[in-house]
Amino acid sequence: MSNPPFGFGPPDPDKRGDNDPSNPGQPGGAEAFNQLGQMLSQLGQMLSQAGSSSGPVNYDLAKQIALQNLSGRDDAKIGFTSEGGDSATAVRDAAHLAELWLDAATILPAGATSTVSWSARTWVEKTLPTWQRLCDPVAQQVSGAWMQALPEEAKQAAGPLLSMMGQMGGMAFGSQLGNALAQLAQEVLTSTEVGLPLGEATTSALLPANIEKFTEGLELPASEVLVFLAAREAAHQRLFAHVPWLRQRLLATVEEFARGITVDTSALESLAGSIDPANPASIEEAMSSGLLEPQTTPEQQAALKRLETLLALVEGWVDVVVAEAIGDRLPGAEALRETLRRRRATGGPAEQTFATLVGLELRPRRMRAASSLWKLVGDRHGLEKRDGLWSHPDLMPTADDLDEPLDFADRMSEPAALAADLDPIAELERTEKAEREARETSGSDAGSASGSGSGSGSAGRGEESPKDEGKKDDEGNSSS
Repeated sequence: MSNPPFGFGPPDPDKRGDNDPSNPGQPGGAEAFNQLGQMLSQLGQMLSQAGSSSGPVNYDLAKQIALQNLSGRDDAKIGFTSEGGDSATAVRDAAHLAELWLDAATILPAGATSTVSWSARTWVEKTLPTWQRLCDPVAQQVSGAWMQALPEEAKQAAGPLLSMMGQMGGMAFGSQLGNALAQLAQEVLTSTEVGLPLGEATTSALLPANIEKFTEGLELPASEVLVFLAAREAAHQRLFAHVPWLRQRLLATVEEFARGITVDTSALESLAGSIDPANPASIEEAMSSGLLEPQTTPEQQAALKRLETLLALVEGWVDVVVAEAIGDRLPGAEALRETLRRRRATGGPAEQTFATLVGLELRPRRMRAASSLWKLVGDRHGLEKRDGLWSHPDLMPTADDLDEPLDFADRMSEPAALAADLDPIAELERTEKAEREARETSGSDAGSASGSGSGSGSAGRGEESPKDEGKKDDEGNSSS
């Protein structure tokens, strides 16, 4: 038999000490009531937030849960400090050194106007707006499936309960998102590590506490790890700042994939008996049970392929540029490069959680192939042509090019033809010339049509011989 809660009930001689108020390890009566009051207060806050939130996910609750899970972390005591310095100074110094090295490895200028040191709690607050944009489409599709599965009679009979179910679903999504955010906030090293621009534009951010934990098992100097990660963050920021279409293309492709998610509503019937509308935990368990696993459509497969290719191109370019920028300046750079490659390829528990929330895995599966392609293009054609491919999405390598990088590099060996095809002035002149010719042709066609019309009128009066027509032409020419 389970113990009565909060230490109430008569003492059991066989379990002396359990539920005993005299036991210092057990809460007393007053403390137990305080705990109960705190629980009821938190429940009241959740219900009040559920009533005020709009949308498929309760992001206020997600933020609150994430910050509560991170409240016990001490981000002030970190190892990247010197005498009289702090983590922010160490991060800025590492970023400044990394930017100097990157200037010689790419034609793209520095993209970050500021470099900051974030705690895990700050990461949650700064990246939550982007996660909201990514999670909303999935949550809308799943929450809509609940409504579509109900017969019309049930919807009419439920009435206000449907709104309550929507709020409870938003709380369940918010709770799941908050726990995942807290877990991921304790793992990420920089603001761009997942491959997406999650933070503010033109702001490089590193998380020193997580970097210190990451460094513990590497047998490398902490300063080298910090500079290497600062170089990767700075390289990402150069791309996102100076390739205008990239940020929007990445996020829009994720949204496109998420909006195409379809849920097998027949699976909802097996969950109906296990869901208690008054218990948010039962709804959250249903969401993560696997029975609501979305079905992938051909359109989603195409969007997923484009996203994986673009993520691989971004990560591959960063990998090559950082390796060339650092060179042999850091003795452990190559080992650290391979460690981060494997880290991105395998992912962690938090990334697997977000694979459920967002609907896909944000991992560049073909990063090594993309790195080989960027390396080959740079060696053959130089930095300017390599980085110039980012000027327009139509110039970028495709998934097929990752399979055949030599063919792609060979096609770039025709700069004259490529420049002629991309000359906007020449294209404009050709367009204007074609329009003029079209207008002239249409005018001559109109004249021919009017002439044929008059000929048909005379034909109505009777056909004339070619000799008479020639005589009329001679008379007309002589009279004119």
